[in-house]
Amino acid sequence: MDVILPRLHAAQREVVDGAARFNALCCGRRWGKTTIGIDRMVPEALAGKPVAWFAPTYRTLLAPFREMVEVFAPVTKRKNESEHRLELVTGGVVEAWTLDSPDAGRGNAYAQVVIDEAAMVPQLESAWEQSIRPMLSDYQGGAWFLSTPKGTANYFYRLFQRGQNGREWRSWQRPTTTNPFIAADEIAAAREDMTDLAYAQEYLAQFVTWGGSVFRRIMDAVTPINQTPAAIIGVDWGRFNDFTVFVALSAAGAVLEIDRFRGIEYTLQRGRLVEFWRRHGARCWIMAEANSMGGPVVEQLQRDGLPVCPFLTTGPSKAAIIETLALAFERGRIQIPNDPALIGELQAFESRRLPSGFLQYGAPAGQHDDTVMGLAFAWHGLTAPRTEIQYWDPRTGQVTDDYRPYTISPI
Repeated sequence: MDVILPRLHAAQREVVDGAARFNALCCGRRWGKTTIGIDRMVPEALAGKPVAWFAPTYRTLLAPFREMVEVFAPVTKRKNESEHRLELVTGGVVEAWTLDSPDAGRGNAYAQVVIDEAAMVPQLESAWEQSIRPMLSDYQGGAWFLSTPKGTANYFYRLFQRGQNGREWRSWQRPTTTNPFIAADEIAAAREDMTDLAYAQEYLAQFVTWGGSVFRRIMDAVTPINQTPAAIIGVDWGRFNDFTVFVALSAAGAVLEIDRFRGIEYTLQRGRLVEFWRRHGARCWIMAEANSMGGPVVEQLQRDGLPVCPFLTTGPSKAAIIETLALAFERGRIQIPNDPALIGELQAFESRRLPSGFLQYGAPAGQHDDTVMGLAFAWHGLTAPRTEIQYWDPRTGQVTDDYRPYTISPI
């Protein structure tokens, strides 16, 4: 009895080969997410274990369940279509649920689950944390969240961001163009019939903020990285909850490299920044956040001989550098790599008007803006008048605004 599966195309195989225990796959329309979802259920089911498929509604469940019935037909012992349940001769069980209620399937145990069209599930966070995640404990099972993106104000976007941090989670963005079975001229024709935002979401699998955001023309700024010398490095410090981010920027306004990490104590972060600076020729200077623990770290870097300018982040100073960065995107003066963490943070970054009437800038609740801030520090250092920027020169022991690159001895 043979279970026959469609052959995965190269982009699907790349995702499967790099999978972690928990995975968030953001893909364009007709990319083949149903195929990859069923493919990931088959091994566990044939090994005699229970697996489950979750969909937002009854209508979105029907087509995938029909495919499951066809795939598992050779090894199906009992089928209950009204309950969307297949019992296999191997002892495995395949079940399908709708997430009209976040408690769907509660009390069961599964070795693998697939959550289809995850961005469309209105109570995805509670469904995952309070129901589905505990179902995986018996078998130490895995999960796949599959979806076309639907903006940034949803839990699927947060899970995607979590997958960019590694560990037990992985995430991918795969546009429709990476499916070789969809004709290129059909994708080009669709682009002619759609707005830029709709095309970016449905075909390019980009997290588009439909309601407007601080930064616009983000995707217009995406260009290949050029190996040119860096003029400045922007640094946003973090430790446990937040990320530390280094952003190297060229004199022409192109992002050359981003280093993003967390969970490292400050002495090691300082050493990592030194190596990052040297990798970019040790001729650029550094604009680093000086708030909280950033102040002592900056002072130590200056004593070690690095050309570091501290930036004290306040409400007004943050607003000023964010608005300057937003204007750079509007005018097409900045170039960024196709980096999911940076693009995601830029798209989600928002402004909120306070009772005082001032605007407060930052990431939505539960999300990060560290990469945006690292870029904002770098852009400010690149474009602000030199009379507004001062740093401590270890050669003279004086504060100055006249920086000339020099070579330092190893720390």
